[in-house]
Amino acid sequence: MDIATLLGLVAGGIVLTTLILMGGDFRMFYDIHAVIIIFGGSFAATLIRFPLSTMMHGLPLGAKFAFTLSSLSARDLVEELARIAEIARKSGPVGLEKVETDEPFLAKGIRYVADGYDLEFIRDNMERDRDNFLLHLNEGSKIYRAIGDCAPAFGMIGTLLGMVQMFSNMSDPSKLGPFMAVALLATLYGALVANLICLPIADKLHGKLIDEETNRTLIIDGILMIRDSKSPTLVREMLLAYLPEKHRHEEGEMVPA
Repeated sequence: MDIATLLGLVAGGIVLTTLILMGGDFRMFYDIHAVIIIFGGSFAATLIRFPLSTMMHGLPLGAKFAFTLSSLSARDLVEELARIAEIARKSGPVGLEKVETDEPFLAKGIRYVADGYDLEFIRDNMERDRDNFLLHLNEGSKIYRAIGDCAPAFGMIGTLLGMVQMFSNMSDPSKLGPFMAVALLATLYGALVANLICLPIADKLHGKLIDEETNRTLIIDGILMIRDSKSPTLVREMLLAYLPEKHRHEEGEMVPA
């Protein structure tokens, strides 16, 4: 699990709860009209921006990857591929049938090599798989960013509606308070949805997309070198180029000046 996402949401919730309880209770900060205008309006506007199919897989995929991390880091992948290359050199492709890994994309590549598929098939299939995955993850990021863009605008719309209703009922003081609550809470809900949830998740997904692109491209190159019977040392050295300079050396190993 990506603990940073969970900690951020929990911390934000604690801050808001503390401030609410210091000045009253939760009933003061709930209004069904404001909920409808923010969530209903933002969802409707996002539906106009994206096809329904994109919404159906983009929202859950984005939510999933906002709270999860890749099972292996780029550095771990380099070492794992070097280990697999060593097994392939000693036992041949058949020896890879018993290799197990927690990374599904890597497991798919290992299976292709073990089954004896040719180099071009492996490259085309894995690159297509990578590109489709990144496309869907990018769609998820765009959807959350779109909701984050819409929410404050619908908060302003809710504020304007509340103000219109309030000024239209100036003769009845009992209605001024509820309409003012709608006006203010709509703005509050819009700001919270955008700045605490949707926009941070969109940024998190963009970062995950960059990491996944690097990791999956690294896996593809490693699998192709293993299929081409390259030595484990060559595989490791070639794949280290994907890592930042400071991460290319083992802990305790001297880093070149």
